[in-house]
Amino acid sequence: MNRMDQVAGQSSATAILDDNPNFSTGDKKVVPGGEIKTTDEQQDDFTDPFCNADNPQIITFQDVTSAAFRIKNGIEYTPCPKSHLSEMVDMDIYLKKEFLQFTGSFKERGARYALVMLPTEQRKKGVISASLGNHAQGLCYHGWKLGIPVTVVMPSKASLMKIQKCRDYHANVIVQGSDMGEAKKIALKMAHETGLTYINGYDHPHIMAGQGTIGLEIVEQVSNIDAVVVPVGGGGLIAGVATAIKNLSPQTKIIGVESEKCPSFTKALENEAPVYTPNKETLADGLAVPQVGYNAFATTVPLLDKMIVVKEEWIALAILRLVEQEKCVVEGAGASGLAAILAGHLDEFKAKRVVLLICGGNIDTTIFGRCLERGLAADGRLQRFTVTVSDGPGGVSKLCNLLAKLGVSIKDIMHERAFIRDIHSVEVKVVCETRDWIHSQEMRNALQETYDNVCFYDLPMAI
Repeated sequence: MNRMDQVAGQSSATAILDDNPNFSTGDKKVVPGGEIKTTDEQQDDFTDPFCNADNPQIITFQDVTSAAFRIKNGIEYTPCPKSHLSEMVDMDIYLKKEFLQFTGSFKERGARYALVMLPTEQRKKGVISASLGNHAQGLCYHGWKLGIPVTVVMPSKASLMKIQKCRDYHANVIVQGSDMGEAKKIALKMAHETGLTYINGYDHPHIMAGQGTIGLEIVEQVSNIDAVVVPVGGGGLIAGVATAIKNLSPQTKIIGVESEKCPSFTKALENEAPVYTPNKETLADGLAVPQVGYNAFATTVPLLDKMIVVKEEWIALAILRLVEQEKCVVEGAGASGLAAILAGHLDEFKAKRVVLLICGGNIDTTIFGRCLERGLAADGRLQRFTVTVSDGPGGVSKLCNLLAKLGVSIKDIMHERAFIRDIHSVEVKVVCETRDWIHSQEMRNALQETYDNVCFYDLPMAI
């Protein structure tokens, strides 16, 4: 049985009416909430001709090699060195540094291939897409370089930095829609009305083939690979990478990772077909795709060995580890592979060779600061506690001197008098930073020996 036969039943025969917002039947359409719209009522809804639930397109190894030949002069051949983190986690870890592409993301590969494959007439008209940032930047940058007009629809919650970057690449940027779902509808409608080619950021066959070129490079750069860990959003990246690696190194395991806040691929596996999955706000915004692609799902399923869902705290800790140990500033999606290892989901690969795909580095500056703080808290190095001390002269000073003597850095301190019964005491809330968890335990012991009323908050997740 070939791969097309394996997946055909999974992809076309299991569309679930109640869960799939894009499932059509005759002249009626089932939408979330159980409503049924007639054709006249949904005349503004347009579909992507390259993404058909009933006829998914499965890419081949030849598609990936063709993409590699056509884009090699337009993208970076990124390094894949052994990580300093290897000894810490008892694995031979290699980092495929796709964040070193010009726009800071692997998305350039698929975007360039989709653009160079356009017919001459369509190149003149241009293309359109919807994106939160990385796909938009890759499409705008390479459209500019190739002389192809690009329009991108970005939802209002997209990063201002990414919006401006797209404008810097001379694209027509439309900021409209509250989320990706609305932005995509707007882009598809514009494509229908203007004749522009719509390029899906994760499910277009050329996009998937372009992303697969990463897999070709990984096999060239690292020998005897036991596993490759790939972040999963819409599924285009893992579809392309798995296609390349399984053809060149069948024994290598393909591991997918997604955030608990947006487990779209995991839900699709449970449903045996892509299904709408409401997403929550996540550190890994690049993975926040509510429904995986039909083509990507059909291509990936026969090649996937394991799918992992990680908690947000582990992603934050992974971002921190990469900054401190590798001097790499990456976004949440890019750190998710390391998060899976730190959380203990890949312990079966101890003492083996594992490649982590660090897919992007376009993290918002404000979000980056929050991630570092969450990472420090998860690592036990950022501590919170409440202690009751004397409200007389020197009471708070004694506490501060104790912490200073221990080498603890106070980040924030607040006094509370109104809500405690003893008018001669004051409750002090402290946020402080320590060197490591052993140092934190030393501080905790000292405080408990000195004060009667000390309350520590939850233990850090990474302990």
